[in-house]
Amino acid sequence: MAFSATFWGVRGTIPCPSPTHFLFGGNTSCVEVAVGDHTIILDCGTGFRGLGKHLMKRTTRRATILLSHFHLDHIAGFPFFHPAYSQDFSFRIMAARFQGCPNIRSILASQMEPPLFPVPMRTMKADMTFENFSPADTLTLDGGIRVRTAALNHPDGACGYRIDHDGRSLAYVTDTEHVPGAPDRNILDLIAGADLVIYDATYTEQEFACKAGWGHSTWVEGVKLCREAGARRLALFHHEPDHDDAFMSRLETEAQSAWAPVFAAREGTTVTLE
Repeated sequence: MAFSATFWGVRGTIPCPSPTHFLFGGNTSCVEVAVGDHTIILDCGTGFRGLGKHLMKRTTRRATILLSHFHLDHIAGFPFFHPAYSQDFSFRIMAARFQGCPNIRSILASQMEPPLFPVPMRTMKADMTFENFSPADTLTLDGGIRVRTAALNHPDGACGYRIDHDGRSLAYVTDTEHVPGAPDRNILDLIAGADLVIYDATYTEQEFACKAGWGHSTWVEGVKLCREAGARRLALFHHEPDHDDAFMSRLETEAQSAWAPVFAAREGTTVTLE
């Protein structure tokens, strides 16, 4: 059964449409995971809009949406997702419940209410269900697809995912801040032996030293974790908006000199898990 990941948005914090960001892309977090006939969507950043336009042309009419958390760069594409306005589609939307966090529906609806947005969520005609779970729960999706979850170190909370099926696995680990010298056991357990790890590499080591508490990590830490966990391949993700194409190309080259099976995620590309 085919197992692939397509990157529809790879940036963090804020979209950055610019000629200087064309190669790697400027949309925020959204990854489509295809497991046979089943579609799993990781986050609803501004890349979610492009994915929606693509889904309108396909026969796929069902998907599971897994949200890492509710910061704006991970949900801002939701009001612009064309399939949500069509009664032909159905979506199972899931997220971890963290202390003090409202339910999924109310959070997504709040960004579509005046004075923030003119079209309310009630105009969406798709069949949508909303399910909370506790971090560290294991989820079972359509087709028997198994998804493990883990809490990440991020302001207001965030959740990482590992999708396992037919002997292959993909881990999605964004947004998270590492503690220097203390590898995160939650992440190590989640990515152990994974075929592909998508990891928050927002900052360089120099930038990270000035951004304590901001909730993000580095490619250096991602490589360390993958090596220790025996992961096969690493996709650097959640790129800092100020890192243009030239910067990202240099960063990718530097990372690959440290560990060959690493690459910087590019918007519009698909990775097939072998």
